[in-house]
Amino acid sequence: MADFRKYHGLGNDYLVIDPEDGPFDPTPEAVRAVCDRNLGVGSDGILWGPLRDPEGPTLRIYNPDGSEAEKSGNGLRIFAWYLYERGKSGGVEFPLKTVGGPVKAWILGEGMVRMDMGTPRFEAPLGGELLEREHVIGGERARITFVSMGNPHCVVTGLPVNEATARRLGPLVENDPLFPARTNVQFLEVLSPSEIRIQIWERGAGYTLASGSSSCAAAAAARRLGRAGDDVTVHMPGGILKIRFAEGKALLTGPVEKVFEGTFAEDLRRRMRQG
Repeated sequence: MADFRKYHGLGNDYLVIDPEDGPFDPTPEAVRAVCDRNLGVGSDGILWGPLRDPEGPTLRIYNPDGSEAEKSGNGLRIFAWYLYERGKSGGVEFPLKTVGGPVKAWILGEGMVRMDMGTPRFEAPLGGELLEREHVIGGERARITFVSMGNPHCVVTGLPVNEATARRLGPLVENDPLFPARTNVQFLEVLSPSEIRIQIWERGAGYTLASGSSSCAAAAAARRLGRAGDDVTVHMPGGILKIRFAEGKALLTGPVEKVFEGTFAEDLRRRMRQG
């Protein structure tokens, strides 16, 4: 029996670890050991579930640095597809619970999954809305907008949207004092009212090829600022995701692909225990 199953959504890869397949203690040390791309299996995070506590989340999501994430759009689509694939979903439309709140999944077939990611919120961690505020990042002047999708996002405009910018300035925004719990970061370019392009720096993970919650946050920011409509295609290095806003909620649609499954060797298990 497999200890884990690896999937990706547009290059954003996660390991699903199911408690029914064996014990796993998601300590920061264990998560870091498993996610390490040189010494472990390698991934952008761990999806631990389904969990059976009726009062708690269905799914716990862990970043590769060992911290816990409230939500992940790609992670949730991967987990929904896993449940469907294993016959654990109860159908093609079903709810999930995360630390960041409840969501709903629809299995569209051929590896395509749609998630109701909830309502974007613009209240910043330190109070008040933060909409296109001028801000200096690493000596460069930009504009920032805060969006919560159940997890925190800072959408940056006014800077070149490329990998170099994301890698250079993303860590500075992630750890800015404006965000006491740190934040995910999106560098945004609006291409048209129906298309945007982003580069992503994820809290606890670093530079990322694609992100579902980041796509929702960037699209929500562009929409709130009057530069995008209700249907937005998000272009990222890993590919595209589709966002539709309906009744205030962000509906996220995109592909999921299974990569492989495997077991943890005893040497890795030892490092998982020892850190």
